[in-house]
Amino acid sequence: MLKRTIYSLAIVALIAGCSSGTKLNETPVVDRGGQGSGGAASGVAPVSIDQSAQTAQGPVGVARIVYFDFDSYTVKPEFQSLIDGHARFLKANPQRRISIEGHTDERGGREYNLALGQKRSEAVRRALVLLGVSDSQIEAVSFGKEKPAVQGTGEEVWAQNRRAEITYR
Repeated sequence: MLKRTIYSLAIVALIAGCSSGTKLNETPVVDRGGQGSGGAASGVAPVSIDQSAQTAQGPVGVARIVYFDFDSYTVKPEFQSLIDGHARFLKANPQRRISIEGHTDERGGREYNLALGQKRSEAVRRALVLLGVSDSQIEAVSFGKEKPAVQGTGEEVWAQNRRAEITYR
């Protein structure tokens, strides 16, 4: 019994030592009650819907990468128009599917970064679903720190690796 108690305490200490202040169970996505669903009147740039959407790679002129702050999976307001553009394209082309790939910088453990990358991809997925995209059109995956966009160290490099990439299939 004593051996079991010591083992349990060791596991609890290990888990507590690896934790951070980021609450990975709560994805902060806000439903803004239909904002961003309009055209120029709502301040959102129009998106070109390609008539040959079967072969197109998504909306023309809309970026595909959402960047995140350190140790965060909150979608920043500056990426709302990007998400709006992809949402409008996907709603107009319900046969299209996307994969959202969550990534992190090199800092932190492998398991933590995989979880954080998943939360980043899920945050973008939830934002798209709130705008009316069918959940069946979206796959959210994480690569953690395994596929950096840029090699190296330092804040400038790390900032480019903290991202979620939208890929059309």
